[in-house]
Amino acid sequence: MTESEVMINIAGLTKTYGTKTAVDHLTLQVAKGEVFGLLGPNGAGKTTTILMLLGLTEPAEGSAQIDSIDCTRDAMKVKRITGYLPDNVGFYPDMTGRENLRFTGRLNGLEPEEIEKRIDSLLERVGMTEAADRKTGTYSRGMKQRLGIADVLMKDPKVIIMDEPTLGLDPEGMKEFLHLIRELAVEDGRTILISSHQLYQIQQVCDRVGLFVQGSMIACGKISELGTQLAMQNHFALEVEAAPLDDRFLGFISSLDGVKDITGESSRMLIHSSRDLRKDVTAFLGENGYELLYLRQKGGDLDEIYSSYFEHAEEEAEHHGKEHKHGKESRI
Repeated sequence: MTESEVMINIAGLTKTYGTKTAVDHLTLQVAKGEVFGLLGPNGAGKTTTILMLLGLTEPAEGSAQIDSIDCTRDAMKVKRITGYLPDNVGFYPDMTGRENLRFTGRLNGLEPEEIEKRIDSLLERVGMTEAADRKTGTYSRGMKQRLGIADVLMKDPKVIIMDEPTLGLDPEGMKEFLHLIRELAVEDGRTILISSHQLYQIQQVCDRVGLFVQGSMIACGKISELGTQLAMQNHFALEVEAAPLDDRFLGFISSLDGVKDITGESSRMLIHSSRDLRKDVTAFLGENGYELLYLRQKGGDLDEIYSSYFEHAEEEAEHHGKEHKHGKESRI
């Protein structure tokens, strides 16, 4: 895309916390009016990237610009043209939806007449007119998300950044919310960046997506293009089932050049690597008397992208969460 078409421009963006690299030399361009999905499992670095775009944390290296404004040096200018919807939208619970929007309008320096005009228009747009005069403490999560969109739109931003916006929504609420997101881009021409680990839902409304894993963008494009890109960029996922699954076989797999990660249960494992390992694996099994039960190079359809890069990370996060909870309980 040409320079005039770019709304979000990220170049070599890097963020470290001690020895941990949360975001690793991220380079990305998002066009004006585009809906872009930054997709990755929990802990991939998506929220850290958003914080740098909003000027809320400084990068160790690289740069980020929104509408040619530097996100670090001119954070206040960026905030004037950028709306942010966090994963857990917060409102004053003892104030009504209308009162919360009015407060936001005042914070943004709008004239009283303009505030009331925008409130009425936005409440109707997000389907919250009937609930506008109820206290937000009584709102469901879906209602808060819709009011959150109205709140973001009060300052008429060029760019809207959303962090896990569909988390906790029921199917009907999800459908309505995604329709609204698409409308903001198509009808208003706003640029929307959505961070999410819910690949199935978000991909429905995105023009393009970026697959973000362990702080790095490993593929970027339309969902249909991701599988091909992963193979071209030397990201392979080989599913193997063999008997017996012993230390000798595991040691062999671990010693192979290009192996990045090995996961799995029982006799089936998933091997992430930078090259095709099928010849090495089948040769070892045949020469050493193992029984090959299953061998498949995972491809690039949506189910396989999810299971390869999202599902395992979510299981790991859930496992660590349970361990943490158990540790706390044992100290009570």
